[in-house]
Amino acid sequence: MSPSKNTYPKLHNAAWPGLVGKGEGSEPPIDLDTMIELTTAAEVGGVKFDGMDLFLSDPHISIDTDADGVKKLAEKFGAKSLAIGSLVAPVWPPTGGGSTMGSAEERKQFVAQVKKACNIGKQLRELGARPYGVIRIDSACGVGDWDANPAEGTRKIADTFREACDVAEGYGERLAAEGEICWGGMHSWKEMVKLLELVDRPKTLGFQADMAHTLLYTLGANAEKDAILPAGYDWKDQGVLDAALKTLTDALRPWTIDFHIAQNDATVFGSGSHDKTGRHCLPNDPNGKLDIVKHAGFWMRGADGAPTKAFQHICWDGCMFPNATMMKPQTWNDILGVMIKVRDAHGW
Repeated sequence: MSPSKNTYPKLHNAAWPGLVGKGEGSEPPIDLDTMIELTTAAEVGGVKFDGMDLFLSDPHISIDTDADGVKKLAEKFGAKSLAIGSLVAPVWPPTGGGSTMGSAEERKQFVAQVKKACNIGKQLRELGARPYGVIRIDSACGVGDWDANPAEGTRKIADTFREACDVAEGYGERLAAEGEICWGGMHSWKEMVKLLELVDRPKTLGFQADMAHTLLYTLGANAEKDAILPAGYDWKDQGVLDAALKTLTDALRPWTIDFHIAQNDATVFGSGSHDKTGRHCLPNDPNGKLDIVKHAGFWMRGADGAPTKAFQHICWDGCMFPNATMMKPQTWNDILGVMIKVRDAHGW
Protein backbone atom coordinates (compact mmCIF):
# COMPACT_ATOMS: atom_id res chain seq x y z
CA MET A 1 0.00 0.00 0.00
CA SER A 2 1.35 3.41 -0.96
CA PRO A 3 1.46 6.21 1.62
CA SER A 4 -1.91 7.82 2.32
CA LYS A 5 -2.59 10.74 -0.02
CA ASN A 6 -4.73 12.61 2.54
CA THR A 7 -3.87 13.78 6.05
CA TYR A 8 -7.46 14.26 7.28
CA PRO A 9 -9.46 12.90 8.91
CA LYS A 10 -6.95 11.55 11.41
CA LEU A 11 -7.15 7.83 12.09
CA HIS A 12 -7.99 6.68 15.62
CA ASN A 13 -8.37 3.38 17.37
CA ALA A 14 -10.81 3.04 20.27
CA ALA A 15 -9.79 1.99 23.78
CA TRP A 16 -13.24 0.88 24.91
CA PRO A 17 -13.33 -2.49 23.08
CA GLY A 18 -11.03 -3.52 25.92
CA LEU A 19 -13.91 -2.85 28.35
CA VAL A 20 -17.30 -3.02 26.59
CA GLY A 21 -18.85 -6.45 26.84
CA LYS A 22 -16.05 -7.66 29.11
CA GLY A 23 -16.28 -8.82 32.73
CA GLU A 24 -19.43 -9.96 34.54
CA GLY A 25 -19.31 -13.52 33.27
CA SER A 26 -17.63 -12.65 29.98
CA GLU A 27 -13.92 -12.31 29.22
CA PRO A 28 -11.71 -10.14 31.44
CA PRO A 29 -11.09 -6.53 30.41
CA ILE A 30 -7.98 -5.58 28.45
CA ASP A 31 -6.10 -2.82 30.25
CA LEU A 32 -5.49 0.59 28.72
CA ASP A 33 -1.72 0.19 28.42
CA THR A 34 -2.21 -2.99 26.38
CA MET A 35 -4.75 -1.25 24.13
CA ILE A 36 -2.23 1.55 23.59
CA GLU A 37 0.54 -0.92 22.73
CA LEU A 38 -1.69 -2.76 20.25
CA THR A 39 -2.54 0.57 18.63
CA THR A 40 0.99 1.92 18.36
CA ALA A 41 2.32 -1.40 17.00
CA ALA A 42 -0.02 -1.31 13.98
CA GLU A 43 1.51 -0.01 10.74
CA VAL A 44 0.49 -0.31 7.08
CA GLY A 45 2.63 1.09 4.30
CA GLY A 46 4.41 3.39 6.73
CA VAL A 47 1.11 4.78 8.08
CA LYS A 48 0.20 4.40 11.75
CA PHE A 49 -2.76 5.34 13.92
CA ASP A 50 -2.79 9.03 14.80
CA GLY A 51 -4.56 8.65 18.13
CA MET A 52 -7.18 6.97 20.28
CA ASP A 53 -10.68 7.67 21.56
CA LEU A 54 -11.14 6.88 25.24
CA PHE A 55 -13.70 5.53 27.70
CA LEU A 56 -13.79 7.51 30.96
CA SER A 57 -14.51 4.48 33.10
CA ASP A 58 -12.60 2.16 35.38
CA PRO A 59 -10.44 0.21 34.99
CA HIS A 60 -9.16 2.38 32.12
CA ILE A 61 -9.68 5.97 33.34
CA SER A 62 -11.66 7.04 36.38
CA ILE A 63 -14.31 9.67 35.68
CA ASP A 64 -13.26 11.12 39.05
CA THR A 65 -9.58 11.46 38.15
CA ASP A 66 -7.97 14.67 39.41
CA ALA A 67 -5.88 17.25 37.56
CA ASP A 68 -2.69 15.32 38.23
CA GLY A 69 -4.28 12.18 36.81
CA VAL A 70 -5.36 14.06 33.69
CA LYS A 71 -1.84 15.43 33.25
CA LYS A 72 -0.36 11.92 33.54
CA LEU A 73 -2.89 10.69 30.98
CA ALA A 74 -1.83 13.41 28.55
CA GLU A 75 1.82 12.54 29.13
CA LYS A 76 1.12 8.83 28.58
CA PHE A 77 -0.35 9.47 25.14
CA GLY A 78 2.17 12.15 24.26
CA ALA A 79 5.00 9.71 24.92
CA LYS A 80 3.45 7.39 22.32
CA SER A 81 2.84 10.21 19.80
CA LEU A 82 -0.89 9.57 20.00
CA ALA A 83 -3.56 12.26 20.09
CA ILE A 84 -6.63 11.86 22.29
CA GLY A 85 -9.93 12.39 20.49
CA SER A 86 -13.50 11.74 21.57
CA LEU A 87 -14.32 10.71 25.13
CA VAL A 88 -17.15 8.43 26.21
CA ALA A 89 -18.95 9.74 29.30
CA PRO A 90 -20.07 6.92 31.67
CA VAL A 91 -23.66 8.08 31.95
CA TRP A 92 -25.32 4.77 32.92
CA PRO A 93 -26.65 3.88 36.39
CA PRO A 94 -24.06 1.13 37.08
CA THR A 95 -21.23 3.64 36.55
CA GLY A 96 -22.70 6.48 38.62
CA GLY A 97 -24.96 8.05 36.01
CA GLY A 98 -28.71 7.79 35.59
CA SER A 99 -31.48 7.43 33.07
CA THR A 100 -32.30 10.55 31.08
CA MET A 101 -36.00 9.71 31.43
CA GLY A 102 -35.83 8.65 35.05
CA SER A 103 -36.41 10.53 38.29
CA ALA A 104 -35.10 14.02 38.91
CA GLU A 105 -32.20 12.51 40.87
CA GLU A 106 -31.34 10.05 38.09
CA ARG A 107 -31.33 12.81 35.51
CA LYS A 108 -29.18 14.93 37.79
CA GLN A 109 -26.67 12.07 38.04
CA PHE A 110 -26.58 11.82 34.23
CA VAL A 111 -25.77 15.50 33.87
CA ALA A 112 -23.16 15.28 36.64
CA GLN A 113 -21.29 12.55 34.72
CA VAL A 114 -21.39 14.65 31.56
CA LYS A 115 -19.94 17.57 33.53
CA LYS A 116 -17.07 15.44 34.81
CA ALA A 117 -16.32 14.21 31.29
CA CYS A 118 -16.39 17.75 29.88
CA ASN A 119 -14.02 18.90 32.61
CA ILE A 120 -11.54 16.16 31.72
CA GLY A 121 -11.94 16.93 28.03
CA LYS A 122 -11.23 20.62 28.55
CA GLN A 123 -8.12 19.89 30.61
CA LEU A 124 -6.79 17.55 27.92
CA ARG A 125 -7.37 20.24 25.30
CA GLU A 126 -5.54 22.82 27.39
CA LEU A 127 -2.62 20.40 27.84
CA GLY A 128 -2.39 20.05 24.06
CA ALA A 129 -3.21 16.35 24.14
CA ARG A 130 -6.68 16.55 22.58
CA PRO A 131 -6.85 18.69 19.42
CA TYR A 132 -10.32 17.49 18.36
CA GLY A 133 -13.18 15.21 19.38
CA VAL A 134 -16.47 15.28 21.27
CA ILE A 135 -18.04 13.91 24.43
CA ARG A 136 -20.13 10.89 23.52
CA ILE A 137 -23.45 10.27 25.33
CA ASP A 138 -26.62 8.21 24.99
CA SER A 139 -29.99 8.13 26.75
CA ALA A 140 -28.88 5.62 29.41
CA CYS A 141 -32.27 3.91 29.29
CA GLY A 142 -33.71 0.86 27.57
CA VAL A 143 -36.09 0.64 24.65
CA GLY A 144 -38.70 -1.10 26.81
CA ASP A 145 -38.67 1.75 29.33
CA TRP A 146 -39.10 4.30 26.55
CA ASP A 147 -41.81 2.28 24.80
CA ALA A 148 -44.09 2.47 27.84
CA ASN A 149 -44.74 6.15 27.03
CA PRO A 150 -42.80 7.23 23.91
CA ALA A 151 -43.86 10.87 23.75
CA GLU A 152 -43.17 11.51 27.44
CA GLY A 153 -39.94 9.52 27.28
CA THR A 154 -38.56 11.51 24.36
CA ARG A 155 -39.56 14.77 26.03
CA LYS A 156 -37.67 13.83 29.20
CA ILE A 157 -34.62 12.71 27.26
CA ALA A 158 -34.62 15.99 25.33
CA ASP A 159 -34.94 18.01 28.54
CA THR A 160 -32.00 16.14 30.07
CA PHE A 161 -29.91 16.52 26.93
CA ARG A 162 -30.56 20.28 26.96
CA GLU A 163 -29.28 20.46 30.53
CA ALA A 164 -26.21 18.51 29.43
CA CYS A 165 -25.75 20.97 26.54
CA ASP A 166 -25.74 23.85 29.00
CA VAL A 167 -22.94 22.12 30.91
CA ALA A 168 -20.95 21.24 27.79
CA GLU A 169 -21.05 24.79 26.48
CA GLY A 170 -19.53 25.98 29.74
CA TYR A 171 -16.49 23.81 29.03
CA GLY A 172 -16.28 24.53 25.31
CA GLU A 173 -17.31 20.96 24.45
CA ARG A 174 -19.74 19.38 22.01
CA LEU A 175 -21.84 16.31 22.71
CA ALA A 176 -22.56 13.49 20.28
CA ALA A 177 -25.55 11.20 20.82
CA GLU A 178 -24.75 7.65 19.80
CA GLY A 179 -27.24 6.00 17.47
CA GLU A 180 -27.62 2.44 18.70
CA ILE A 181 -30.68 0.21 18.80
CA CYS A 182 -30.31 -0.57 22.51
CA TRP A 183 -30.82 3.03 23.71
CA GLY A 184 -34.40 4.13 24.34
CA GLY A 185 -35.52 7.05 22.20
CA MET A 186 -32.42 6.62 20.01
CA HIS A 187 -33.12 3.10 18.77
CA SER A 188 -34.73 4.20 15.49
CA TRP A 189 -33.37 6.59 12.90
CA LYS A 190 -36.64 8.49 12.83
CA GLU A 191 -36.76 8.74 16.63
CA MET A 192 -33.12 9.85 16.62
CA VAL A 193 -33.85 12.69 14.21
CA LYS A 194 -36.94 13.63 16.21
CA LEU A 195 -34.90 13.78 19.42
CA LEU A 196 -32.14 15.90 17.90
CA GLU A 197 -34.69 18.32 16.49
CA LEU A 198 -36.52 18.52 19.81
CA VAL A 199 -33.32 19.32 21.71
CA ASP A 200 -32.58 21.90 18.99
CA ARG A 201 -28.99 22.67 19.99
CA PRO A 202 -27.18 21.87 16.72
CA LYS A 203 -24.04 23.77 17.67
CA THR A 204 -23.67 21.68 20.83
CA LEU A 205 -25.48 18.36 20.34
CA GLY A 206 -24.89 16.26 17.25
CA PHE A 207 -25.03 12.64 16.17
CA GLN A 208 -22.37 9.97 16.52
CA ALA A 209 -22.71 7.47 13.67
CA ASP A 210 -21.25 3.98 13.89
CA MET A 211 -21.50 2.03 10.64
CA ALA A 212 -22.24 -1.25 12.46
CA HIS A 213 -25.05 0.23 14.54
CA THR A 214 -26.63 2.40 11.89
CA LEU A 215 -26.94 -0.55 9.48
CA LEU A 216 -29.48 -1.98 11.92
CA TYR A 217 -31.49 1.24 11.65
CA THR A 218 -32.24 0.29 8.02
CA LEU A 219 -33.55 -3.10 9.20
CA GLY A 220 -35.86 -1.57 11.80
CA ALA A 221 -34.30 -3.61 14.59
CA ASN A 222 -36.25 -2.68 17.75
CA ALA A 223 -38.39 -0.37 15.56
CA GLU A 224 -40.02 -2.40 12.80
CA LYS A 225 -42.23 0.47 11.62
CA ASP A 226 -39.13 2.50 10.79
CA ALA A 227 -37.39 -0.16 8.68
CA ILE A 228 -36.08 1.12 5.36
CA LEU A 229 -35.00 -2.19 3.84
CA PRO A 230 -37.91 -4.43 2.77
CA ALA A 231 -38.79 -7.55 4.75
CA GLY A 232 -36.83 -10.53 3.50
CA TYR A 233 -34.29 -8.29 1.78
CA ASP A 234 -31.75 -10.16 -0.36
CA TRP A 235 -28.32 -8.86 0.66
CA LYS A 236 -27.00 -9.62 -2.81
CA ASP A 237 -29.04 -6.68 -4.15
CA GLN A 238 -26.57 -3.92 -3.40
CA GLY A 239 -28.66 -1.28 -5.13
CA VAL A 240 -31.46 -1.65 -2.58
CA LEU A 241 -28.98 -1.41 0.30
CA ASP A 242 -27.34 1.67 -1.20
CA ALA A 243 -30.73 3.36 -1.57
CA ALA A 244 -31.64 2.54 2.05
CA LEU A 245 -28.34 3.90 3.32
CA LYS A 246 -28.83 7.05 1.26
CA THR A 247 -32.22 7.62 2.93
CA LEU A 248 -30.63 7.06 6.33
CA THR A 249 -27.57 9.22 5.83
CA ASP A 250 -29.49 12.05 4.15
CA ALA A 251 -31.52 12.30 7.37
CA LEU A 252 -28.68 11.98 9.89
CA ARG A 253 -25.56 13.23 8.09
CA PRO A 254 -26.41 16.90 8.73
CA TRP A 255 -26.26 16.12 12.47
CA THR A 256 -23.17 13.87 12.38
CA ILE A 257 -20.12 15.21 14.22
CA ASP A 258 -18.40 11.95 15.22
CA PHE A 259 -17.96 8.86 13.04
CA HIS A 260 -16.99 5.24 13.60
CA ILE A 261 -15.76 3.01 10.80
CA ALA A 262 -17.02 -0.54 11.38
CA GLN A 263 -18.38 -3.69 9.75
CA ASN A 264 -21.62 -5.54 10.56
CA ASP A 265 -23.11 -8.91 9.60
CA ALA A 266 -26.71 -7.67 10.11
CA THR A 267 -27.19 -9.63 13.34
CA VAL A 268 -27.37 -8.42 16.93
CA PHE A 269 -25.05 -9.41 19.73
CA GLY A 270 -24.36 -8.60 23.36
CA SER A 271 -21.90 -9.84 25.97
CA GLY A 272 -21.12 -9.08 29.57
CA SER A 273 -23.49 -6.36 30.76
CA HIS A 274 -23.93 -4.81 27.32
CA ASP A 275 -27.37 -5.15 25.74
CA LYS A 276 -27.73 -6.69 22.31
CA THR A 277 -26.89 -4.30 19.51
CA GLY A 278 -25.12 -4.27 16.15
CA ARG A 279 -22.44 -6.94 15.91
CA HIS A 280 -19.06 -5.48 15.05
CA CYS A 281 -17.13 -7.65 12.61
CA LEU A 282 -13.57 -7.61 11.37
CA PRO A 283 -13.19 -5.60 8.16
CA ASN A 284 -12.55 -8.73 6.13
CA ASP A 285 -15.33 -10.84 7.69
CA PRO A 286 -17.00 -12.79 4.84
CA ASN A 287 -20.39 -12.26 6.52
CA GLY A 288 -19.99 -8.47 6.61
CA LYS A 289 -22.79 -6.72 4.76
CA LEU A 290 -21.15 -3.34 4.24
CA ASP A 291 -18.72 -2.19 1.57
CA ILE A 292 -16.81 -0.25 4.21
CA VAL A 293 -14.99 2.19 1.94
CA LYS A 294 -17.97 2.94 -0.31
CA HIS A 295 -20.53 3.18 2.47
CA ALA A 296 -18.30 5.35 4.66
CA GLY A 297 -18.61 7.90 1.87
CA PHE A 298 -22.38 8.08 2.43
CA TRP A 299 -21.58 9.63 5.82
CA MET A 300 -18.41 11.54 4.93
CA ARG A 301 -19.57 13.24 1.71
CA GLY A 302 -22.43 15.68 1.40
CA ALA A 303 -25.15 15.83 -1.22
CA ASP A 304 -22.73 17.79 -3.43
CA GLY A 305 -20.25 14.91 -3.33
CA ALA A 306 -17.60 16.89 -1.45
CA PRO A 307 -16.21 15.81 1.95
CA THR A 308 -18.29 17.43 4.70
CA LYS A 309 -15.22 17.91 6.94
CA ALA A 310 -17.67 17.73 9.84
CA PHE A 311 -15.14 15.84 11.98
CA GLN A 312 -11.35 15.93 12.06
CA HIS A 313 -10.88 12.28 12.93
CA ILE A 314 -12.54 8.94 12.38
CA CYS A 315 -12.42 6.02 14.78
CA TRP A 316 -12.57 2.25 14.39
CA ASP A 317 -15.07 0.56 16.73
CA GLY A 318 -14.73 -3.16 17.40
CA CYS A 319 -16.76 -3.65 20.57
CA MET A 320 -17.13 -7.18 21.88
CA PHE A 321 -14.42 -8.77 19.75
CA PRO A 322 -12.99 -11.82 21.55
CA ASN A 323 -9.82 -11.07 23.47
CA ALA A 324 -7.89 -13.61 21.38
CA THR A 325 -8.81 -11.63 18.25
CA MET A 326 -7.87 -8.32 19.83
CA MET A 327 -4.46 -9.57 20.90
CA LYS A 328 -3.44 -10.45 17.33
CA PRO A 329 -1.31 -7.74 15.67
CA GLN A 330 -2.83 -8.65 12.28
CA THR A 331 -6.25 -7.60 13.57
CA TRP A 332 -5.11 -4.01 13.98
CA ASN A 333 -3.14 -3.94 10.73
CA ASP A 334 -6.26 -5.07 8.85
CA ILE A 335 -8.32 -2.40 10.59
CA LEU A 336 -5.75 0.32 9.95
CA GLY A 337 -5.51 -0.75 6.33
CA VAL A 338 -9.21 -0.27 5.64
CA MET A 339 -9.24 3.06 7.49
CA ILE A 340 -6.43 4.31 5.26
CA LYS A 341 -8.52 3.34 2.24
CA VAL A 342 -11.47 5.27 3.69
CA ARG A 343 -9.32 8.37 4.17
CA ASP A 344 -7.83 8.07 0.70
CA ALA A 345 -11.34 7.82 -0.78
CA HIS A 346 -13.15 10.47 1.24
CA GLY A 347 -10.62 12.58 3.14
CA TRP A 348 -8.71 15.73 2.38
